Amino acid sequence: MSLGLVLPTVALLGAAPEQPSTVGALLPVALIQSQAEVPSVAPVPQAGPKATPAAPSPTADVPPIALEPLPDPSATQATSGSAPVTVEATSVATLERTPGDPLEGFNRRMFATFQSTDRKFFRPVAMGYKHIVPKPVRSGLRHFFSNLGEPLVFLNDLLQLKPGRAGKTLARFLFNSTIGIGGLIDVAKLPGLKLPHHDNSFGNTLAFYGVGPGPYLFLPFVGPTTLRDFLGGQGEAFVLPLSIGTPFDRWEYQLPRGISTGLDQRAENDADLKAVLDGAVDPYATLRSVYLQNRAAEVRALHGRSRAGAAANPLDDPLSDPAQQGASPLDDPLTDPAKAPAPAQPGDSGAAAATAPDQRP
Repeated sequence: MSLGLVLPTVALLGAAPEQPSTVGALLPVALIQSQAEVPSVAPVPQAGPKATPAAPSPTADVPPIALEPLPDPSATQATSGSAPVTVEATSVATLERTPGDPLEGFNRRMFATFQSTDRKFFRPVAMGYKHIVPKPVRSGLRHFFSNLGEPLVFLNDLLQLKPGRAGKTLARFLFNSTIGIGGLIDVAKLPGLKLPHHDNSFGNTLAFYGVGPGPYLFLPFVGPTTLRDFLGGQGEAFVLPLSIGTPFDRWEYQLPRGISTGLDQRAENDADLKAVLDGAVDPYATLRSVYLQNRAAEVRALHGRSRAGAAANPLDDPLSDPAQQGASPLDDPLTDPAKAPAPAQPGDSGAAAATAPDQRP
């Protein structure tokens, strides 16, 4: 098409009368109805023989139509008489807050940072440490640093008024420090001595005397903890440097100890972390639940109540299977369930005699 035909076509389209727009449907109802209620005036017939009768107005008998597509909810409730329903933002925030975790927003951000750092850096380095360093060397370092912490366990045993446990801890420390070559070999747990290691801390001592756990915390390089346990751990960190001094107050000791123990713990707990976090809908909430339940069980054990006896609900232990309450032939993988003793038949007199109770007076 030539330019001479295009320009007149555009001019004709521009001069065409405008069509009614749908924007008028959004005008207020009152304005539209006020315009519709104005009475239409029929034209006055002209005088003369050629006067024509007046045509009826097309809008005279048409009722006004409300064109408001989005009615105002407040106006509808006001006419119906129902009270408006309001939802406060504070009530929603209160419902979403988990008891015992008032710093959940901060903790979740720290947990997300930990997951990212652990996936990209910490876990690969820990698994490389486990692969490169031989197991006897890793076990020796683990026993060495654990033996250095036995005096703190002994002190907490005394503070919790348990002289028997304190005596066993002291004997364990002496055996491992001498026969065990400074704790490199854990000879105290051998069958002849039977002095296994048990954990104890200032956090346990505070809990023993009724100090509550406080808010739950997840901190970098610390992991899941509570305010009570965090403060107790910080107090323990200053005992040996202040009471003994060198080498515990030197960075030459603190740095290698922190790196080796951190990598070793991460490598040894890799399977447990996978079992707890893999497949969890909310890994943060799962780890928090596991930690708090285990700590509550440890505090109950401080007062002489066993962890199994204090748990009335099987779900208190998140890592146990509630269905496995009784003995099963499958408990021993080397036992053939088909060779289990068959149940006694009603007609078997020998079995009945062997299983029936003695009825003699």
